[in-house]
Amino acid sequence: MRKEQRQKKIRRRKNFFPTLIVIVSLWSALIFLLIWVDPSSAGAVWLFFFTLTWALLFTLSTLFNNTRRGFLITFVIVFFLLLRLLGIGNIVNFLLITSLAATAEFYFSKKA
Repeated sequence: MRKEQRQKKIRRRKNFFPTLIVIVSLWSALIFLLIWVDPSSAGAVWLFFFTLTWALLFTLSTLFNNTRRGFLITFVIVFFLLLRLLGIGNIVNFLLITSLAATAEFYFSKKA
């Protein structure tokens, strides 16, 4: 009986090593982009945002142990950086986006 419970517990336990490899490779790719790729080249900015989104999503989801919170915080950061790129990112927009994400987190945590 105990052996079966132990095996179930081991099967349900998450293996973070593959996630750690993905996180390190994404952050390495992002650093490579920042150092070696010219921002004026075609698609460099969108490649940066794509890589940043996935790096933040995996990192924050692992840190918070919750994919929804990782996604919401990633959404806030990337959306604000996109607004800054367009020239309309300011503290008011940041506070509005953050409050929207906090409201969504509160709503979804009460539903579940």
